[in-house]
Amino acid sequence: MTLREDAHELQGELAVLRRALHQEPEIGLHLPRTQEKVLAALEGLPLEISTGTSLSSVTAVLRGGGTEPGGGTEPGGPVVLLRGDMDGLPVTERTGAEFTSRIDGAMHACGHDLHTAGLVGAARLLADRRERLAGDVVFMFQPGEEGWDGAGHMVEEGVLVAAGRPVDAAYGLHVSSSSYPTGVFSSRPGTLMAASAGLHVRVVGAGGHGSRPHAALDPVPAACEMVTALQTMVTRRFDVFDPVVVTVGTFHAGTRRNIIPDDAVFEATVRTFTPAAAERVAEVAVRLCQDIAAAHGLTAEVDFVPEYPVTVNDAAEHDFLADTVREAFGEERFEPLADPITGSEDFSRVLDRVPGAFVFLGANSTGDPETAPGNHSPLAAFDDSVVSDGSALLAELAVRRLDRLNSLAKEA
Repeated sequence: MTLREDAHELQGELAVLRRALHQEPEIGLHLPRTQEKVLAALEGLPLEISTGTSLSSVTAVLRGGGTEPGGGTEPGGPVVLLRGDMDGLPVTERTGAEFTSRIDGAMHACGHDLHTAGLVGAARLLADRRERLAGDVVFMFQPGEEGWDGAGHMVEEGVLVAAGRPVDAAYGLHVSSSSYPTGVFSSRPGTLMAASAGLHVRVVGAGGHGSRPHAALDPVPAACEMVTALQTMVTRRFDVFDPVVVTVGTFHAGTRRNIIPDDAVFEATVRTFTPAAAERVAEVAVRLCQDIAAAHGLTAEVDFVPEYPVTVNDAAEHDFLADTVREAFGEERFEPLADPITGSEDFSRVLDRVPGAFVFLGANSTGDPETAPGNHSPLAAFDDSVVSDGSALLAELAVRRLDRLNSLAKEA
């Protein structure tokens, strides 16, 4: 049977795992219940498993049969890494699904539950083919993708050398509740996703009675002016062909309508595609907020915090991935992505160090991806029927890349 056919046989079990994960989402770097479910799902497989120290990660190494001492070839063959992120978001679910989140204020609104189940599926598929693997596979079950730099933590803890030698190629997959037809894979060579940074602003004034604003220093109007000025900044200070996106996601001030607060606080996410734009927006946005505060007789404490770098697909690895999709699933299952997207990914930490590729998989459950709620929405609904295909693709990539790398090593 092919990997895809074997994966289809696992679909029911993987969907059960996905839904169990969905009902208990955890946020950040520490996901004890999620880690427990993953370890249970991997139990009995011929894997070398380790867990993180600074985060609830799971790293599992599968030794190919031909790379062990006495296995027929010299040990120390190529290594491929497959990644699945595991964390949820601080979102209250409103999908109405029968397996909806049981955790107040937490939801798998980005589909990481599908990624986790899919990577478990890939581990099972490859474990069944262990004796034929021309190298080793590292399975990277990662917490903290949603702004916690979990990939960075795992890199620091050695995931890229978990097999005892450096990883030669790395692949990751991300589902989407909108934008792509269900079951369709999509990616592009080169720049795929934006870099991200956080803008944190505290406008400091002097509180007072709401009926006597002249006797206080009101931070709220100044903070509101900053929010709108940041949007104007993007359109007037930056080249439209080197995009910048600034979105204010939180804004907090005051306790009651008749009290002028001492301060107003807001946070924004900033997305860029080049180091020059990132450097410039850091300078311009900070100065803009400080100058607006000064014009109101206030001060502003402003921090610009870089987060994830640009996600870049190695061109050759992208072509290999696209060819693999077409050969394993059919020509119609791969759609080239015309432009980069402004979302960000900490898998960029891996792709900065290892040639590899990242691919999107349509998982829309409403029938119309153009109008469906997108990732991070409380209404985001993912079709878990795609999980087995995600598993099959990851496994195919590992098998084919190990074979090619092993052949190249022999030719050399």
